[in-house]
Amino acid sequence: MHRFLFAVIVCLLSAIPVISQSATVEENSGIIIPDTLKNKTVTEEVDLVDILRKVLKKEPKKDSAADSRKVHYSLVPAIGYTLSTGFVGLASANAAFHLSEATTTNLSSVSMSVNYSQYGQLTIPVQTNIWTKDNSYNIVTDWRYFKYPQDTYGLGGHSLEENASNLVYSHIRLHQLVLKKISGSFYAGVGYMLDKRWKIQEEGENADVATYGLPHKTMSSGLLFSALFDNRKNSINPEAGFYGNIRYRVNQKFLGSDSNWESLVLEFRKYINFPSGSKNTLALWNLNWLTLSGKPPYLDLPSTSWDATNNTGRGYIQGRFRSPQMLYVESEYRFALTQNGLLGGVVFANAQSFSNWPSNRFDRIAPGAGLGLRLKVNKASRTNVGIDYGFGAKGSRGVFVNLGEIF
Repeated sequence: MHRFLFAVIVCLLSAIPVISQSATVEENSGIIIPDTLKNKTVTEEVDLVDILRKVLKKEPKKDSAADSRKVHYSLVPAIGYTLSTGFVGLASANAAFHLSEATTTNLSSVSMSVNYSQYGQLTIPVQTNIWTKDNSYNIVTDWRYFKYPQDTYGLGGHSLEENASNLVYSHIRLHQLVLKKISGSFYAGVGYMLDKRWKIQEEGENADVATYGLPHKTMSSGLLFSALFDNRKNSINPEAGFYGNIRYRVNQKFLGSDSNWESLVLEFRKYINFPSGSKNTLALWNLNWLTLSGKPPYLDLPSTSWDATNNTGRGYIQGRFRSPQMLYVESEYRFALTQNGLLGGVVFANAQSFSNWPSNRFDRIAPGAGLGLRLKVNKASRTNVGIDYGFGAKGSRGVFVNLGEIF
């Protein structure tokens, strides 16, 4: 528990310089507009930047002009903690801008960070979310480099912690997606996904790894087809709305993949303001990650906390379960602890089930639950720092620190 308290203190101190430019979330399609363009601001709420300014006795900067094309830069030094990495030091840079009028076009962003963990893990992600004029197109980029020592426990829901072996490898991820607006909140598009790993070494020996096969290098290369529906007013921290995303990946040898294989991800999120009119939200999440055909490389199989946001399975270490098929559900209740919105709390419960291998039969559920604190970093965008303590089966537990909501 002392590590939990220390992580809370470190997180609060490190999150102070996160926000350098304020923004307000518009009431349609998640459009974010600078505060200088809004006639009405939420003055009763308080965030971490307000507290810092009060302590330092500094007045907030006033924008000189309402220029919707202005590029807003920010630099984020921070410290975090997860079960799989230990403490993590990171530095992130972000640029936010509009490619057209802010009233009709969402805010675009480009971000990059360098993360180095207590256990020697290095991660360098470059991510963009670009919205063209009138939100006609959404261009999503996820490029990452990993140098990753991490334990693996075998395949299926019956894998045991005592059978863990350590994997060391390097990994390049190049994921690119272009979505076109079809109508209203519905988008469809196509993309390309590449995952290349090399210098893969196993320290120790896991029977499932040996049987399934894990060469010293792997390549997965394929096309991505995606359909998206998203009517949330604020995608950073939604109070209400629905998000649905279907992602179909087709890997082919002619594109450079080691083998032909297909996967499908079905993801749905529902947000309910409860009680109505309060600052509290009931959030529901369902993610099904399925291998449809072929044999993906071992490290490309569905796995705990290896989803696109690395957030499934609070209460368990990243990679704790792995198999060709994964089913996941989670619910979380988010509530205010202070009327000014500075502090909040959450309680959550989740369940994950992985098919046995090679039978593909589901016969075990791994439950998780916990509670956490939320500290408001930016009241305009509703961005929080989350510090959660999660419990899993057979004594699995740990602290989970995240900038932003888990889902």
